[in-house]
Amino acid sequence: MAGKPVIHLAQFLTHSPSYHSLGMWRHPKTDYQSTPWNRPQLYEHIARTCERGLFDMIFFADLNYIADTYTGSLDPALRYATQAPEHDPIPLVSWLGAVTERIGIAATFSTSNQHPFFAARLWATLDHMTNGRAGWNVVTSINRNQQANYGVDRAPTDQRYDQAHEFMEVCRKLWESWDEDAIVMDKANAIFANPSKVHRIEHEGRFFKSRGPLNVVRSPQNGPAILQAGTSPKGQDFAAKYADAIFAIQPRRENAKEYRDAIRSRSETFLRNPNHCAVLFGAQPIIGQSRAHAEELQEQHNELVPLEAGLTILSAHLDFDLSGIPLEAKMAEREEPELHRMRTRFLNPDGSSMTLAEVAARHGQSVGLPQFVGTAESVAEQMIDFFDYVGGDGFMLTAIHTPGAIEQFVDEVVPIFQRAGRFRKSYEGKTQRDLLRQTI
Repeated sequence: MAGKPVIHLAQFLTHSPSYHSLGMWRHPKTDYQSTPWNRPQLYEHIARTCERGLFDMIFFADLNYIADTYTGSLDPALRYATQAPEHDPIPLVSWLGAVTERIGIAATFSTSNQHPFFAARLWATLDHMTNGRAGWNVVTSINRNQQANYGVDRAPTDQRYDQAHEFMEVCRKLWESWDEDAIVMDKANAIFANPSKVHRIEHEGRFFKSRGPLNVVRSPQNGPAILQAGTSPKGQDFAAKYADAIFAIQPRRENAKEYRDAIRSRSETFLRNPNHCAVLFGAQPIIGQSRAHAEELQEQHNELVPLEAGLTILSAHLDFDLSGIPLEAKMAEREEPELHRMRTRFLNPDGSSMTLAEVAARHGQSVGLPQFVGTAESVAEQMIDFFDYVGGDGFMLTAIHTPGAIEQFVDEVVPIFQRAGRFRKSYEGKTQRDLLRQTI
């Protein structure tokens, strides 16, 4: 419908028993006995469900550590499954590409502790395996637990992003090292590839050296679609320069609008079309037969998360031990620099500060994502209202249980979006990048 921007949808996942909700594995509707979380069949079902719902992508977050940040012990993270265990999602990208046809498949892969040649080769291969539907969520891994696993010290923020910029520069050179018409496959003259169409890159930089060329032919998207989740000024610059989509957590729509406006402005400074960098805001739908029923489901879910579990995951994400801060402390008023980058998650809807106990509870329930609660019609209305206030571009959805929650959204909310002219009725284009730029 003319004049009404189209909502883009992605489904947040991890290769683990809990996604954003630490109550998920305990939820009475979650059934890991018949469909284990560590087997591919669960993710096949989710991917096909989301493809039936015409989502842009399924998206796997990833971590390479078990956090001991809270109290200095692994015990809380293991006890409450606070993103632990977490299996590698990269094999699932290829697997799920084989059982779907159109939906994008994205996963997190860190630029820290890796060489860009390995990443460029991996992601070009995955882009081939998915026929142009691969998405790489580029992260720089700030957590000291991950750095300790690789036996290195945590680098300062500026250095991490300087290194990440060069990492992407090398990857782009490697993806470009095969011209589009390099493959000849001339059987009669015994020429598979035209040597003049394949180039060394001879990169020598501050952090990396690579001679090239890549030994993977140019992929359908010439490398995967790039995703990012930058929050700091350096992170926002990185996202605005490279990302086809950004995953953002902003509980308040006022902060969400500020963030999206900032990303669009930064994109323009890099001479990019701001419409080519979609911002997907995290959302946790809870759908009931009535408002009262939905609120009962919300309460049931939220009560499944122990406060200590919330403190554990919040400490891990801040990379700061919160055990020394009083539970009644106003988090937005704290002066510790480690807490500043998540300040917008410490605010109530009216802009006042939540206490540590309140922030930790919400973080354990949804990692700070807003919960949209009500009937399917009400949830759709709330999300459209949020979307229109912010200006776009869509949502990264997270489930409170599996199976059931994702299917319910696809079956009940997506048709409402479609009837309102706010969501596609068919896929157009072939690649992940095409879907993120589809306008109707």
